[in-house]
Amino acid sequence: MRKLPNLKEFVNRPGREEFHNPLFSSLNKDIPAGIVLFLVALPLCLGIALASGAPLISGLISGVIGGLVIGLVSKSGTSVSGPAASVSAVVFLAIQDLGGFDIFLTALVIAGLFQVLFGILKAGLIADYIPTSIIKGLLAAIGIILILSQLKYAVGMELDHDRFSSFSEDYLNNAWKIVTLFFRSFTPGSIILTLVSLFILLFWAKTPLKNFKLIPPALIVVILGVVLNFIFKYLVPGLYLDSIHLVSIPKVDDLSSLITTPDLSAIGNVKIWTTATTVAIIASLSTLLNIEATDNIDPHKRKTPPNRELIAQGIGNTLSGLIGGIAITSVIVRSTVNIEAGGQTKLVTILHGLLLLLSVLFISSVINLIPLASLSAILLVVGYKLASVSLFRKMYAKGWSQFLPFVTTVIAILLTDVLIGVLIGSALSVFFLLRNNYYNPFFIENTRFRQGEAIKLELSNEVSFLNRASIKNALWSVPDNSKVIIDATFSSYIDQDVVEILRDFESTFAMEHQIDVNIIGLKESYDKGEGIDFEGKNLEKAVLKSSPGEILTYLKEGNKSYVKGNLISRRLRNKELTDFLSTCPLAVVVNCIDLREPLNMLLNTGIGDLIPIRSAGNAVSVPIIRSIEIACRNQGAKLILLMGNSGNSFVKEAIEAHQAGKESYLKPLIEDALVSKKFSEEDLKNKDPEDIANLITRFNLEFSKEKIMRDNPFIREQVEAGNLGIASAFFDRKTASVTFSELFTIEVSSGK
Repeated sequence: MRKLPNLKEFVNRPGREEFHNPLFSSLNKDIPAGIVLFLVALPLCLGIALASGAPLISGLISGVIGGLVIGLVSKSGTSVSGPAASVSAVVFLAIQDLGGFDIFLTALVIAGLFQVLFGILKAGLIADYIPTSIIKGLLAAIGIILILSQLKYAVGMELDHDRFSSFSEDYLNNAWKIVTLFFRSFTPGSIILTLVSLFILLFWAKTPLKNFKLIPPALIVVILGVVLNFIFKYLVPGLYLDSIHLVSIPKVDDLSSLITTPDLSAIGNVKIWTTATTVAIIASLSTLLNIEATDNIDPHKRKTPPNRELIAQGIGNTLSGLIGGIAITSVIVRSTVNIEAGGQTKLVTILHGLLLLLSVLFISSVINLIPLASLSAILLVVGYKLASVSLFRKMYAKGWSQFLPFVTTVIAILLTDVLIGVLIGSALSVFFLLRNNYYNPFFIENTRFRQGEAIKLELSNEVSFLNRASIKNALWSVPDNSKVIIDATFSSYIDQDVVEILRDFESTFAMEHQIDVNIIGLKESYDKGEGIDFEGKNLEKAVLKSSPGEILTYLKEGNKSYVKGNLISRRLRNKELTDFLSTCPLAVVVNCIDLREPLNMLLNTGIGDLIPIRSAGNAVSVPIIRSIEIACRNQGAKLILLMGNSGNSFVKEAIEAHQAGKESYLKPLIEDALVSKKFSEEDLKNKDPEDIANLITRFNLEFSKEKIMRDNPFIREQVEAGNLGIASAFFDRKTASVTFSELFTIEVSSGK
């Protein structure tokens, strides 16, 4: 059987996150998506530059760098970078505090270098610890922000704040005038374009047009918006949209007018380094949040390498600071538009950056014809998809531990900003995490034994210091004179703080309160992730193990996993057990009644894989052989395994009686061995009874194997044909390992 790779090696191998499509593999989807993304990103670049208090052209420069430079360096297939609203407030305050845009550019260069360092130091692992509820809350909040921010463009609102303030002296008497003025601020042409655009976007997928993949509906909306506005101009002038309702980018006369260089002479200013650190941290956290959110909604569920992304962002911000741009991050809005437009590779973001550059240099007059209402309709649909009612319903259905952090993140982001909102939501998630860890580190049940009732506490797979309080409270609440079993068999990691509590309970509290304690499966020390092997045996269906040899190998590997401590807990309700009995069993196992350890654990097999038949001393009688035949003939078992164990108490008692010259009802268990003359009377009398018991147990296994083959024609015929296998195994209780024989062959039998 081919050995599968170790899980830790598989997870940590280079390039595991780079499963992306080739750059030019989906041109028919990427080119239209790149055009749509460019049309959406263009006004956003301008708007964020305006909000940042920076020259408008700096937003376009950042957009070009985010598309061309970061798009080339990044390994993300969906993330799109550019100037972001999440850092606009920081940029605005930094420009004011430092006293000039050129001085801020120096801080931005340093911030970019910091980000490169973050990537080299692999700080991107932070993204792996952001809960899904927080990611979904971020997406929903961004969706709501999109909707709210685009409504004014969707209705073409023209609010004149000076005219409204003129009514401030007497709002009650002027209420009607205020309401009238408010509704007159709407532009009918914008409303019509928005409604038409929304109709196309919402119903496109429900018409035969959905089969036309070359041009996405978002691009149709933009083109139709330009055409309809021309029609309004000549046929319905009252609906025509003028320049304030259209995209507006500045005209560039020459390349030198685009570039602003940083004031490097101010590099010694402490404020510059403080600003650089702040921008680097906020931009990095925003990027990590955004790529995690983007990967979450990626139809292909690709994984963006976070450290590579930080390096890409750092290079982009350094270049942006050198030529007059503003801070860049991965942006969820652009990334979402990319996905919704059908983008498949990072060619989309590169193409959108190229189009931004060309639009600035050559076609600014054409771009300025696009109505903002058409773009707002695209963003309204994107926003609703991110913050749909169904999303809130799904999160609510998952329970309060998921819903409260989710909705708290949404509200906090809306009331503050992205980073503060995420931190607040994450804090609530940590609270639920701590609470769940407090209550769920173990499973408690009352178990009845022959000696009476005992309290069994089964520890979870991973028990950390966070579980210390709950475990201590549970143990220190055990009634006096109780019997307690602490089962750590299924625990792959237990924190040393918890181990100390268990030992303290056993050595002090339990003794003082007359509590009978039995701790099983507990190691003295644990290494995090010790012995984790990515072995496919627990995932394979039994039907795939078609030959006796494959089944024997499977059982050998299962015992190796048991020895390492890699067990699968199978605490199931009774009604679920039948799910595991739909396939044929793998083997029928004949073991002594002295072997009370569960076979499924010793061999780490699935429920129903083994049919146990018990026989004292591993001796087989006619009824037992008949039961073996039925298990193979009627139930489909393909391997017969005779399994003995060390320290067999029955065989040992029979030997001790023989050594003392006493008759014993257990003598038949060793009688075949005595008759065989393979054990001298001197050995039987002088050697340690346990050592002799182990040797006789092994003899009984081989003797029973021969007896089955000799007395049962069906089994012998099936073994000769290779359809059935028979082997023996010996379980050493000291090492927990099982030693297996090879499959029995007729040639071996005839030679004995």
